[in-house]
Amino acid sequence: MADILKESERCLLCKNPRCVAACPASTEIPRIIKLFKENRIMEAGEILFENNPLSSVCGLICSHETQCKGNCILGIKGDGLNFGDIENYISSFYLDRMKLVKPKKRNQSIAIIGGGPAGITLAFILIQKGFDITIFESHDKIGGVLRYGIPEFRLPRTLLDKLEEKLVEAGVKIRPNISIGSTITVEDLFSDGYEAIFIGTGTWKPRRLRIKGESLGHTHFAVNYLKNPDVYRLGKEIAIIGAGNVAMDAARTAIRHGVEKATILFRDAEEFIEAREHEVKYAKIDGVEFMYHVGPVEITDDGVKIVDMKKAISDDGYPVFNPLEGSERLFKSDSVIIAVSQGPKSRIVSNVNTIKVNKNGLIITDKDGHTTMSGVFSGGDVVTGAKTVVEAVNISRNIAEKMEKYLDQKVKNN
Repeated sequence: MADILKESERCLLCKNPRCVAACPASTEIPRIIKLFKENRIMEAGEILFENNPLSSVCGLICSHETQCKGNCILGIKGDGLNFGDIENYISSFYLDRMKLVKPKKRNQSIAIIGGGPAGITLAFILIQKGFDITIFESHDKIGGVLRYGIPEFRLPRTLLDKLEEKLVEAGVKIRPNISIGSTITVEDLFSDGYEAIFIGTGTWKPRRLRIKGESLGHTHFAVNYLKNPDVYRLGKEIAIIGAGNVAMDAARTAIRHGVEKATILFRDAEEFIEAREHEVKYAKIDGVEFMYHVGPVEITDDGVKIVDMKKAISDDGYPVFNPLEGSERLFKSDSVIIAVSQGPKSRIVSNVNTIKVNKNGLIITDKDGHTTMSGVFSGGDVVTGAKTVVEAVNISRNIAEKMEKYLDQKVKNN
């Protein structure tokens, strides 16, 4: 607490704050810090929550170094203000004590498919507008990538449990362990009286490398591993193919589960690692090793066959990686984890011809989040591809407004 108070004192309370402009959710940072310094923490917490229901989460996992902190004027001559810790403290304090007032109920039901960041945000906003809300979640608990894709040491599950508890208190119904698109379809939801549907199922289908050996018993996809690392037997030494945030999470999680040596294999130079600088630094602190300018060509029982990669720039300006002839060798490992991005599962849209997707399987929407099927909206990673949590929040706020207008218009038309 003392450190947070000390950090808040550093804020210059800028009249034209660059930090606010850099925040995807436009969080009123100087206003929040001013209230905090005046001991008006519940008021500050309410503003944060009304602006971003996942504020407590964003305080922990946002890309602060490229958003608020990275654009803080204090960073010109020193360190930018670390608002994340302040935000998490205020938001967690408020979340423990908040009481959502139940508004007058509207006689309209909305189905939210997927209890990830986009779905949770939408549920909090729409339940407070009086709509009857049901979340359909394929896992046993809501949270999506927050619960099943981010390790416990980065995002405590107790925080997600608290968010779920508050949703239930507000009147949201949660139906776990149900996958829409197979047993129950989108058409079934409309038939049962839901007047609007939101699809926020994220990107849970791992991308393949398309090389030999991906089906071997010691080869795993990072997105699957992070769901429940306790059930995996990885051995003592592992190779992780990929260098994004998910790769860092998988490597750090594996070390915490008994792996003695975890090595990231990356085809480019260190300065081009996709993961946040902050996450790479912590991975190195945890003992994760890195091998650069190498690419996999085959996975074997003994590890990964790799080759040295030479980078070139194509005529249209994109990087191209070419294997160096004669450089093939075996990188020995007990297990291999593939972390080269994810795409959307097609279960829902494959059963609904009127919901169109693009060439990557992402759902096509207009600027208001409306899909090509009347009454069905979509947002978050299943539309944009993998983005940050705060970006999903911002999108959901806009969609909530458009869904309300759509349902208001239905009432007028009837």
